[in-house]
Amino acid sequence: MNKKQITALVASAMAFGGAAQAADVEVTHWWTSGGEAAAVKVFADSFNALGGGDRWIDGAIAGSGGVARPIIASRITGGDPMGATQLNHGRQAEDFIEAGLMLELTDVAQRENWKGFVRPSGLYDSCDYDGKIFCVPVNIHSWQWMWISLPAFQKAGVPAPKDWHEFVAAAPALRNAGIVPLALGNQSWQYGGMFDVLLVGLGGIDTWKRINIDRDADFARGSKMREVWQAFGDARELSVGSNVSEWNEATNLVITHKAGAQIMGDWAQGEFSVAGYTAGNEYDCLPGLGINEVLSTGGDAFYFPATGDADLVRAQKKMASMMVSKDVQVGFNLAKGSLPIRGDVDLSAANLCMKKGLKILDNLDNVIPSGDQLLTQDTLGQMGDLIAEFWEDTSITPAEAQERWADILASAE
Repeated sequence: MNKKQITALVASAMAFGGAAQAADVEVTHWWTSGGEAAAVKVFADSFNALGGGDRWIDGAIAGSGGVARPIIASRITGGDPMGATQLNHGRQAEDFIEAGLMLELTDVAQRENWKGFVRPSGLYDSCDYDGKIFCVPVNIHSWQWMWISLPAFQKAGVPAPKDWHEFVAAAPALRNAGIVPLALGNQSWQYGGMFDVLLVGLGGIDTWKRINIDRDADFARGSKMREVWQAFGDARELSVGSNVSEWNEATNLVITHKAGAQIMGDWAQGEFSVAGYTAGNEYDCLPGLGINEVLSTGGDAFYFPATGDADLVRAQKKMASMMVSKDVQVGFNLAKGSLPIRGDVDLSAANLCMKKGLKILDNLDNVIPSGDQLLTQDTLGQMGDLIAEFWEDTSITPAEAQERWADILASAE
């Protein structure tokens, strides 16, 4: 950050009180890959630069959100809360809020007019509980991306695909060249994310609405979802040989041209950046599988556990303000590969893929909320278990899985 940027943030920080004891704010999160670590550093350096002695104490938890969230929950409910913690938008923190375990941020949000600049508005609304604000949204993350290794297709002697169908058609040539067509980590959340991308990428927004909003079980048993499940079965075959676990390991297969493509959220872009790659040169990106260019608007939010410590409360609110400030939003999201929650920032440095995302985001007809903002955790859990079972047990046919999945939807609350 330059001197002008730091001065602006210090001025903002002064709104949170004068003389006070410095506070160490332990921040838990599950951002541990190369690109994610670079993004966390933007937050940490910006907070520490505000002065006053307050310090960001990094509490990274190795593994995915599925690993980290139970640890975070145990600490909050067990009387050992951190100062701040990453969670996703949606309903993950409802129980903590109802139990009075989360710090209210309404005064900060109103003073800085978060409602006026957070986009899409659903991200702000996800932090609202009974008219009070309990979290700070920091980015827009979307799953609907397919990342392409351009050298891999060159080696296979076929053109780089422009959509999912061209990719499937090119897969035999990739195999013949010793390249795994589709990279995927062997974790249930990655299977589920890919399924959701195929659902909206092949089915479009109307299909997505029939499932996530209407919860139409009859539609879920029909021909459009049959196409989606068949494509998911194809993906199961195309990923044979991937043999990695973590999502960033799968991204690295694309980076090293050992795999032709990966379906993964925009956070994968941070890994390409760390590798020194440029979109359009070494890799390309296909939002919505190149068929239905839409973005879901999930993302990350930070919550601040309630402790009753006045000095920590002051530092927590200062951190919340820092996270949504203009310059920090730019620096953080450029490193993370995500899109900023502000539409009033300068993103002239954005690369080709980020610009594709920003163009899609400009048309609200192409924007959908994250599924975890609409379905309960119980329903999502049942669906995720079935998707993982299908992926790992090749004896289950797409038709059988489709019927069981429709049954889960039929009983969704």
